[in-house]
Amino acid sequence: MTAPPITEAPAAPPAPSRTRLLLTVILTGQFMAILDVSIVNVASPVIRSDLSASGSGLQLIISGYTIAYAMLLITGARLGGRYGGRPLFLSGLAVFTVASLACGLAASSAQLIAFRLLQGAGAALMVPQVLIMIQTNFEGAARARALSLYATVISGAAVIGQVLGGALVSADLFGTAWRPVFLVNVPIGLALLVAGLRLLPRGGPRRHRPLDLPGLVTLSLAVSLLVVPLVLGHEQNWPLWGWVSMGASVVFVGLFALVERRSAAPLVPARVLMARGVIPSALAVFGLMAGYGGYLFSLALHLQGTLGDSPLRAGLTFVPAAVAFTVSSLNWRRVPERFRRPMVVAGLAVAAVGYLGLALALSGGDHGQPLLWITQAVAGFGMGAVFSPVLAIALTHVAPEHAADASGLFVMVTQLGQVVGVATFGTLYLGGASMTTVGAALAATMLATGGCALTLLRR
Repeated sequence: MTAPPITEAPAAPPAPSRTRLLLTVILTGQFMAILDVSIVNVASPVIRSDLSASGSGLQLIISGYTIAYAMLLITGARLGGRYGGRPLFLSGLAVFTVASLACGLAASSAQLIAFRLLQGAGAALMVPQVLIMIQTNFEGAARARALSLYATVISGAAVIGQVLGGALVSADLFGTAWRPVFLVNVPIGLALLVAGLRLLPRGGPRRHRPLDLPGLVTLSLAVSLLVVPLVLGHEQNWPLWGWVSMGASVVFVGLFALVERRSAAPLVPARVLMARGVIPSALAVFGLMAGYGGYLFSLALHLQGTLGDSPLRAGLTFVPAAVAFTVSSLNWRRVPERFRRPMVVAGLAVAAVGYLGLALALSGGDHGQPLLWITQAVAGFGMGAVFSPVLAIALTHVAPEHAADASGLFVMVTQLGQVVGVATFGTLYLGGASMTTVGAALAATMLATGGCALTLLRR
């Protein structure tokens, strides 16, 4: 999943050997942040059992990280623009490492939810600085190679997270069950902090734009008012407060739009939103990632809960989808440019077919292999053929000076889509729906997302 480089004044390029070490440090930090989105999925049934977590508590453990991560990404990017990438990367890495230790030692689901929120905040400070430092320390072909590695790391983390999570939980090291999925970050984070202090270039403030706290607060409230009742509603028989909360989220979306219109430095400038294709592209990315997040969460629960798989076997089950996603997302540029817009709609249709195949494979009450592996690969390939092309098509109409804001918008939409997907499809599955029903709902979501993509194609 690539994002466009942000525009900052370039620094004096360091020596080649030093830039390779610099790239290793920042991409390893990026890897850990993305890994923690997926590694917990496979560990979730064991966490639920060990901490006696409710279904809604489990969803908050999964989504809490992503909620904080998504909400603060744009602010993290703006802070990096003001104070430079080095201090924000190191600060975010330190918070992420301490929070990972706290997650690994958590004694209750409530503690784990709180520490996951803190972990997501650390990631939001750290991750935007990766692109800042790539942009300011690499030029020409070296920058292109760095960005390709950036995309590979993001894609690879999705694969490794599922497998590593399963391996660590299955190993049950020293009777620690699920805790190593968080504790593994601690020695890596400490090593990166030591290396970062030596290798990350120093730099002064670059921009002095305000942080737009009113926009951040209203947007956070709008998302929280939507996600919390989605997560908690099914266990409380959909109480009145939940419907009131979801209605209030619409009000806060409108308030956010009003605040942004009057802001001197809005989180998302109007010129970005009005650029041709940006809004339908954002909706398409949201739908795509909602399906992806819901698929990961519900299938992990089904494999380990209903089918009795070990965490390792469940993690390996996701490999075909993740590998196919990586292959198509890294090679879509080989497609001639005139076919790239139609490829977006075709990719969503392929993903829908994959999810329908998933529903069929699991309809017999067993694993349905090898059909399960094949259909997952089909769905993954289709999603990978959509994500990067949608971004590229939309961002060709965004002015270079707004590239950072547009990047922040799409990264935020990506993460929020996964949050809503876990809440929506997780609620469907935990409410008693079969994986056949969930698979059909995922396919319908891909087809609805195709409508947004068709809008993009017409413009």
